Amino acid sequence: MSFTVIGAPLSPFVRKVHLTMNLKGLEFTMDPVSPFDLPEGYKSINPLKRIPVLKHDEQIICDSSVICHYLDAIHPEPRLIPEDPVLAARVAWFEKIADSELAPAISFTAFRHRVVFRAMGKAFDEAEIDQMVADRAPPLFDYLNAEIGDGAFLVGDSLTLGDIAVVSQFINASLGDEHVDAARWPNLARYLKQHFDSELFAPTIAKARHIVAKMLG
Repeated sequence: MSFTVIGAPLSPFVRKVHLTMNLKGLEFTMDPVSPFDLPEGYKSINPLKRIPVLKHDEQIICDSSVICHYLDAIHPEPRLIPEDPVLAARVAWFEKIADSELAPAISFTAFRHRVVFRAMGKAFDEAEIDQMVADRAPPLFDYLNAEIGDGAFLVGDSLTLGDIAVVSQFINASLGDEHVDAARWPNLARYLKQHFDSELFAPTIAKARHIVAKMLG
């Protein structure tokens, strides 16, 4: 049984898959592919031309959410999607917020422009990026701050795929020099610090910062 993850290590969606596999003790090979320079024939693997893609033996699984749900089904320990339908729905909801709302608000703005475009030598308007984040992010931060309350996790009392998805997007925001104002969103800031410093996330953040430093060197 072999696993290969196709994608870019700095992608928050690829990171979500990596962390899920790490938690489950699944060894995998990384096949680095940039979403800005997809290899010839990639469309035959994923017609949407997105990363990541998981190769599991002869199977091809596309989309980070689909991949993580697949991995949780075939390797349920530790379970990242609760068996309880209500809790499972809440995990799916927070993953949806991360992938569909946080990503365009903080990853496709701050990180994409200040890291990826800068490394590629592409021009961008810093003031425009600031305004985009200011327009999109606060309502999401308000909601997450209220949902987290004084808890350590988004759903229940243990780490779920919802946490992995949300924290992965905020890692990219931090790489793009966007940070949560602890005075305005204290619960969210505390939650993120706890996870950024955790045994799961800290090594991947350190590795990502090293890659970014080399890219912008």
